[in-house]
Amino acid sequence: MPQGLPTDRWLLPAGIEELLPAEAARLETLRRRLLDTCGAWGYEQVVPPLIEFLDALLTASGHDLELQTFKLTDPLSGRLLGVRADMTPQVARIDAHNLKREGPTRLCYVGTVLRAYGDPLEPSRSPVQIGAELYGHAGLEADLEIIRLMLALLAESGITDVHLDLGHVGIYRYLAQAAGLDADSEAMLFSILQRKSRPDLDAFLGGLDIPLPLQAQLAALIELNGGDEVLSDARARLSGDEVAGAIDALARVAQSLRRVHPGLPIHFDLAELRGYHYHTGLVFAALVPNVGREIARGGRYDAIGAVFGRARPAVGFSADLKQLMRLGELPDAGPRRRVWAPAGDDPELLEAIRQLRAEGWQVLQALPGQAGAEADCNWRLVRQDGRYRTQPIID
Repeated sequence: MPQGLPTDRWLLPAGIEELLPAEAARLETLRRRLLDTCGAWGYEQVVPPLIEFLDALLTASGHDLELQTFKLTDPLSGRLLGVRADMTPQVARIDAHNLKREGPTRLCYVGTVLRAYGDPLEPSRSPVQIGAELYGHAGLEADLEIIRLMLALLAESGITDVHLDLGHVGIYRYLAQAAGLDADSEAMLFSILQRKSRPDLDAFLGGLDIPLPLQAQLAALIELNGGDEVLSDARARLSGDEVAGAIDALARVAQSLRRVHPGLPIHFDLAELRGYHYHTGLVFAALVPNVGREIARGGRYDAIGAVFGRARPAVGFSADLKQLMRLGELPDAGPRRRVWAPAGDDPELLEAIRQLRAEGWQVLQALPGQAGAEADCNWRLVRQDGRYRTQPIID
């Protein structure tokens, strides 16, 4: 190798990965299964672009993604472009600006996203995001449909022992507004609740000039997590019509889910504020044992389409298809039918190969001088009695 050239050109950037044939085949099989499941539920697939003008990607909910978004300059227009870090704002744009339907619209999507930073518990910066969104219906029925679809996709992925976390950002939003917190104070309180640090919370609330009963309600959020008792406890400790409505919504969703999934463990966490600046109502996450973070997450984010000209109710979820593939156990596809065919352009040979491929066989035709590749096949194509036939390769 010439002097001065790097010897590690095979290295990939941190958090960027590639899939080799076996894993790529599993990923594609799962992708197709999950998209087919979404289709069976009436969700239509859309394919947003890999890059967009930056201001379109970072409008409304997209502002939370700014630090995660790779930016570049478009040589044609001179404007800044962003590589998508999340496909949800793009799908919202498609619903609001491109489709412009009046009734509920169900959309699904799958594609690679690129993020500037990985998560400490999930270092990948190039997940394959799969998700579904339901626009145009503000009722809990839409939230329930999306959660059930998420659970169906996890089951289709072969993932068992799923636990569901439920929360509602409307509770925190109402209490923070009632306390009259400014933007900085609200952001600080948000951070403390996410860390679930009781000493920091007590110190923070003690420095606020708000009534003691309201301080007590904000402090209660950090403790309101667990089973069904959380909801009755929340009704006793929190006040306000909006808060009561949010608690009732959580109870109704849990009750409905248990009718369809009687064995589903449901955990409530009223301080769970994932995507607080993004979501407007119910939030949820799917977790499994021995994985330190959620494997799918979502929630309600009404009015996201306003920046695109149409404010629409919306609820959806997303997951990383690669993570689902690695956590799940897909059913065995059965033995491969991989055929080694001789070289040549005899019309009968080529027709036999064409027919086998049309029937779903994998056919590798020998190239001149090629040797050893037959070892990767379990059948061979041979000519017997004037016609081409397959025969098993016996070790």
